[in-house]
Amino acid sequence: MQRKAVRRALPGIAMLTALVAGAAGLTGCTGGSGTGSTSDSKAGGNQAAPAQPGKYRILPAPCKAADSKRLKAMLPAAESLTPEQRDQLYAGTADASYDGDRRVGCRWSAQTPEETRLLSVDFERVVSYDRATTSDDDKAHQVYVRQLTDAKLPFPGPTASPSSTPAGSPTPSAPAPPQPGGVGAGSPSGSPSTSPSAPVELGSRVLDGLGTEAFVEDKLSPAGAAAAQSRTVRMVFRTSNVIVTLEYSVQPALPGTVPSSAETQDRTRQLAQALVERLGE
Repeated sequence: MQRKAVRRALPGIAMLTALVAGAAGLTGCTGGSGTGSTSDSKAGGNQAAPAQPGKYRILPAPCKAADSKRLKAMLPAAESLTPEQRDQLYAGTADASYDGDRRVGCRWSAQTPEETRLLSVDFERVVSYDRATTSDDDKAHQVYVRQLTDAKLPFPGPTASPSSTPAGSPTPSAPAPPQPGGVGAGSPSGSPSTSPSAPVELGSRVLDGLGTEAFVEDKLSPAGAAAAQSRTVRMVFRTSNVIVTLEYSVQPALPGTVPSSAETQDRTRQLAQALVERLGE
């Protein structure tokens, strides 16, 4: 009697063993799937996040970027103009633009019996088309550097040491300072000395304290017997992903009058600084 009971219990034990094995297999499959998911998640986490867009998404209205008081100081109007003509002068003329969110500009012109003055303002918003590798700010910096190179100005950096001069190359010597009331030291006998009243030439150079980075070009036209010398100051600065270019020209009516480099640059610098503040609003 007892042997028959044992034989009948064997099929039940076999079925229970099969069920336990099947459950273990399912658990193994679930664990394998989870491992694959974790691997995929880690692979995606290695991808670099795209660079953030630039600070500026729109550009200011160029003909209203400068306040009227500053424009009147830079562009004195002839007394013969009517109030309507004065308003038209200081309203400026907008440059043609195919994309007002990317590039805009404005121009002004003022003429008096003594001189003609021209002013232009240009705003360019730089956008990187591959922010996976280059941000808008980095792209704007590249555009600025190209303009700096085109102006033939050195990129700001450490000054080369005298030892870097190639062997056999002549070492440039600094000119001796002029002696007051006499001939400059080291100059040929009888050469006239530099006049103390000569206008100061600031020249083209990289500027500090204007936006993120900036430079100025100062050009004076050649002297002529019949034509007066005109001075054009071009100032370029970058703030984040916007590059601003100012160009200010002074053309005297009569020859023999040279526009002041210091005054022309100072007026341009003041306007540039006002535009930096305007962009920061």
